[in-house]
Amino acid sequence: MHQGDAAVLTADPSIVVIGDLVEGWPPHGFDAQALDRRAAEWPERLPREPFSPPRAHEVADESVRVVGGYLERLPLACIRAGIVRHGEIWHHGRAEAVPPVRRDGPHLARRVFGLDGEEAPFASRHMLRFIEAVGAPHILVVLGLGVDEQILHACRHSFKVYNSIDAPALRVPPEVSRHFDLVLTGARWQSDEVEARHPGMATAIMPIGPEFADDETFRPLGGEKPYDVVYVAAAQPYKRHDILFDALATAPRRLRALCVFGYGEMGEALRAEAAARGLDVDFVGPPGVPFDEVNRLMNQARIGVVCGVDDGAPAILTEYMLAGLPVLANERLACGLQFVTPGTGRTAPAERFGEVLVEMLDTLGEFRPRGIARSRWTWPHTVERFRSLLR
Repeated sequence: MHQGDAAVLTADPSIVVIGDLVEGWPPHGFDAQALDRRAAEWPERLPREPFSPPRAHEVADESVRVVGGYLERLPLACIRAGIVRHGEIWHHGRAEAVPPVRRDGPHLARRVFGLDGEEAPFASRHMLRFIEAVGAPHILVVLGLGVDEQILHACRHSFKVYNSIDAPALRVPPEVSRHFDLVLTGARWQSDEVEARHPGMATAIMPIGPEFADDETFRPLGGEKPYDVVYVAAAQPYKRHDILFDALATAPRRLRALCVFGYGEMGEALRAEAAARGLDVDFVGPPGVPFDEVNRLMNQARIGVVCGVDDGAPAILTEYMLAGLPVLANERLACGLQFVTPGTGRTAPAERFGEVLVEMLDTLGEFRPRGIARSRWTWPHTVERFRSLLR
């Protein structure tokens, strides 16, 4: 750890987003003695004042591109809008030798911290020592399974934000969730659950997946559309590919579909099922492909679907729309139905998916998904709402 790294994190207003576990690391424990040696090389803690949002015109940087996935788009939007000057994305890893800091440009860096154990919320002596040595970020955004209470104590002067990015409103226990200044949710019922656990806690329906949307990466490309429908979703049970397959089997006319998997263990099983049922489905992944390629693949279809029920508000909702595709979503989707309006798509029960897909294909001209998504959910709109919540 170099003095310059510490200055980047603490000298200017900063934001850190802590994601979930990095998969794929060897399942070794973290070497505490090695950590002690590494901590001795870090600089002394740099003092700073608690976070106070600066005025946008003082530090806004129009050279910053707000692109990537939801982990990247939130901090990059805050940098572009002038709320902070620097951002980092932190993950937990199982390896004894975690990779060095990686810079994704002048404003955004990534770090991986060793785990103390497998239980969530995740404890990391490595991360704690880093914060104690270098200083806490001005804004801390914690996602998913969360971090243990010691990390939040170390960031007691930070503005702390939580988003579960999944159907449960809070995936952390009360002794952890009580420390947050703001909880972002995906639906009204989630906000109600947060307020029931912590009366008076600030909430906002602002799921970071479909919000902070990027209309630069996700856009219409023109050209041929050989597929009627595309489903971009992990090859996992909760994404309910069975609903899409049943729809293809029962639709009033034969439909052609494309499934794009980022990750998941069901890829081969789903391929086998589609073949056994005689469905017209092509598959890509896992592993996943870059975002530009996801956009190219979506542009080969006319409609995007979201089949899940026990799911958060998936980012793909607005990514489909920005690519020019109306969305058909399961009417029982736990979070994110607010993005499906008469101009952006339809909702339907699972048993009517095939019928409604054909109805939508026959009336595509009635939808205006990209224009509506750009006017409501792209990052310039959401980051101004986020700024108001920080105040």
